[in-house]
Amino acid sequence: MTLEFRVLGEVGAVAGGEALAVGHARQRLVLAALVLDAGRVVPAGQLVTRVWGEQPPSQVANALQTYIARLRRVLQPYGGAIERRSGGYVLPLPEPDALDLHQFTNLVSRARATADDGEAAQLYERALAQWRGDALLGLDSAWADSVRHSLTRQRTAAELDYADRQLRRGHHGAVLGLLARRADEYPLDERIAAALMRALHDSGRTDEALARYQRTRTMLLDELGADPSPHLRAVHEDILAAQTPAPAPPRAWAAPVPQQLPPPPPRFAGRDDELRQLDTLAEDHATVPITVLHGGGGMGKTALALHWAHRQSAAFPDGRLYVDLRGFSPDGDPTAPDVALRGFLHALGVTGTAIPAEPDAQTALYRTLLAGKRVLVVLDNARDTSQVMPLLPGDPGCAVVVTSRDRLTGLTTKHGAAPLAVRPLPAPHARSVLTARLGPDYLDADPDAAEQLVTRCAGSPLALGILAARAAEHPGFPLAALAAEITDASALDDGDASVAAVLSWSLRALPPQHAEVFELLGLAPGPDISVRAAANLTGVPPNAIAAILRALERVSLVEQDTPGRYRMHDLVRLFAKTHASLPAEDRTAALLRVTGYYTGTALAGNRVLHPHGVLPPGIDTGHDHPYPHPPASADEALDWFDADHDCLLDTQRIACAQAWHQPGWQIAWALTAYHYRRGFLHEDLAVWPLAVQAADALGTPETRVLAHRRYGLACARGARHDDALAHLAEALDLASRGDDQRVQAIIEHDLAQAWELHGDHRAALRHAQRSLELFRPLGNPVWEAQAHNGVGWYLTLLGQHEQARPHCERALRLYREERHPAVADVLDSLAHIAHHTGRHADAVEHYREALALYRESGNTYLEADTLEHLGHTHLAMGEAGKARTVWQLALDLFRAQGRFAEVNAVETALARLGAGKTRSAP
Repeated sequence: MTLEFRVLGEVGAVAGGEALAVGHARQRLVLAALVLDAGRVVPAGQLVTRVWGEQPPSQVANALQTYIARLRRVLQPYGGAIERRSGGYVLPLPEPDALDLHQFTNLVSRARATADDGEAAQLYERALAQWRGDALLGLDSAWADSVRHSLTRQRTAAELDYADRQLRRGHHGAVLGLLARRADEYPLDERIAAALMRALHDSGRTDEALARYQRTRTMLLDELGADPSPHLRAVHEDILAAQTPAPAPPRAWAAPVPQQLPPPPPRFAGRDDELRQLDTLAEDHATVPITVLHGGGGMGKTALALHWAHRQSAAFPDGRLYVDLRGFSPDGDPTAPDVALRGFLHALGVTGTAIPAEPDAQTALYRTLLAGKRVLVVLDNARDTSQVMPLLPGDPGCAVVVTSRDRLTGLTTKHGAAPLAVRPLPAPHARSVLTARLGPDYLDADPDAAEQLVTRCAGSPLALGILAARAAEHPGFPLAALAAEITDASALDDGDASVAAVLSWSLRALPPQHAEVFELLGLAPGPDISVRAAANLTGVPPNAIAAILRALERVSLVEQDTPGRYRMHDLVRLFAKTHASLPAEDRTAALLRVTGYYTGTALAGNRVLHPHGVLPPGIDTGHDHPYPHPPASADEALDWFDADHDCLLDTQRIACAQAWHQPGWQIAWALTAYHYRRGFLHEDLAVWPLAVQAADALGTPETRVLAHRRYGLACARGARHDDALAHLAEALDLASRGDDQRVQAIIEHDLAQAWELHGDHRAALRHAQRSLELFRPLGNPVWEAQAHNGVGWYLTLLGQHEQARPHCERALRLYREERHPAVADVLDSLAHIAHHTGRHADAVEHYREALALYRESGNTYLEADTLEHLGHTHLAMGEAGKARTVWQLALDLFRAQGRFAEVNAVETALARLGAGKTRSAP
């Protein structure tokens, strides 16, 4: 089993595709300090300095030896070693490319050596794919910082070389988003600015390229007191000389190219006729070409779709979207179309409030984003036509592949979809699958037994794959004995009987512990499961469960789509659930453990993402599970939530179905900060209704208030005004029965937001004033400041600017005294008041201070809003050049955030300004 090491991202070790448990951050830092000098002796003193710095603890020698011993225990079962040499330690690599950094540097060297731009681009893409995040992610020491900086510069240099090659090939769209991100990170890097200007110009966005030059020139003058370099000036002059007009539609700006396809199936065989029919999808059509791959379970529909989709990457340069619609999943409901749509919109760069609330509006935006593009959409495991219809693009340059056990005749009659039956493999093709897996000699040794195996599998690729994997585990086992072991099964319907027969046979051949794990995996929440979650589900330690999962993967009972995450085919999962041998109490205990793991880890992650938040009454942070692994940093928490979000949603559903009310509401609470960070505000409409049910069942007043309040806010953001008012009123009624005046004030503040979102500022003002009345006697300056700012904001929205100013000024004083970050919000309110009362110089001053604070905190969302407002003030002062500059900056941010309503508004304002030179930035 190949052992590999990783430093381009989180430091770790991988064996057979499975991440090894290399310990906490300090221990991983020891591993990094050794592996970056792999094959060379690292003196013990130097190792200590790298890990602990210049002032190590007194017992550092013992600590270092302990970490080395632990790492040895992890690596030795896979052939790894840490050797003690004279004066230090050495970690030899099993192979030269067993370190991702070595693979990266070797690929970059090969790319730079070739004169073929196409070949170079492919090599650069492979090199950059080695990066899974910042180098030495999460490790903190002066040495780690220095190494991280050096490696980051190497990556940036490779990205720019890659961009140069792609620009020479005319593939500007492939690098536009990358260059835009790097330009934001390194605004004074003139090579990045030059490359971005070329990419913008080549994309038909010459105005934006010229504006980028002006931004860079201004920053160079302000920050360095220097003029642009000759190279940057030359690029600028070339663009001016070309004078290419007609910018492309704004939605194409730096748009991501989604690549959502799961990995292609290994050892794909047969289906030549079906592949030829699918190839017609890549041709030009007058309408959107749609093919429905239909057939029974286990026939290989998904494998066929993915194999073909991966072959067609060049035909769809604008991306490939994929969603598992879970139409025939044995547990849980099919994926709702609006959930799938939001996933597609996120992949296309639209986040947060930029996603419309109404499903029809989401579909319209989705189709607008795909207009003029060549994108492949793979809709896997569809239940019915109604699930598919909202996900169909409208541009004939796109193509759609749908897989389903149903023929979906509605797609054929309404949209001209071409049905393509995926039938059992003919005997010669089925034999070729076994030959590819087991070798011709093995089958030729007993042709009659081989024919019997092919017959028993009934042409099902799933059954053939499971059988071949089981046989490969025992290469000396006679073929006739394997054929004799397979018995008929009747637990599933006739169409799935061949799969059931092979699964029954495979299950009997498993060791008892492996069979128990297999059965429990059928209960796991969500579409897949991590090693840590599987450990908690089964009660088996992580290292041991990792080995069992690898063993189940070898016999094709589970699949590993991404490193460290395993899933079951839906027929395999159904078999695991319906062939239960464990007592009911053992199955319930397993579900309780994994529910405790997901709930406890989510609560810990929420705390990391929002460390200053107040925990609600009744929260239980100690949910029982045997193998906890709370996130240690915000990045780690976000990665965990990203990977396990679907599992969390399913866990909440299971908890509510089991009447486990505590996790039923606490999972919703634990997702609060993550949904806000990721802009998944629509998902709150999925989790808080269940939380309300759980809270009402518990009957605890504080919990009921929280659940109804949060659900009310979710409804308000989702444009469900009547539902919002109903739940907020319920929360207020419950809160008024107690003596917590703070909670009543918060709910009044929420009601003000709900009315503002509904467009009734007068009603919003009434609730904001009531919130202030309740907050003021409590003596908390931050709460009072929040209420004053709310009252001031709604007054100014109603045009009562002079009445608004004292409230906002009071809020500003209180926030400043408390050094609270909401100072920027109040400054924005005061700037709005100043602008509308003719005090434009004051407005500019307030907006600029707010901008500085938003930039310092990284709040680009509110930075964009403030820039837009500042532009209007500059225009009112007759400073058209400054207005143009700040609106261009706002436009860049709005586009990057997918806020297309704001994009259109700013572009309209810029168009009204007409031609003219851009002046200096604020």
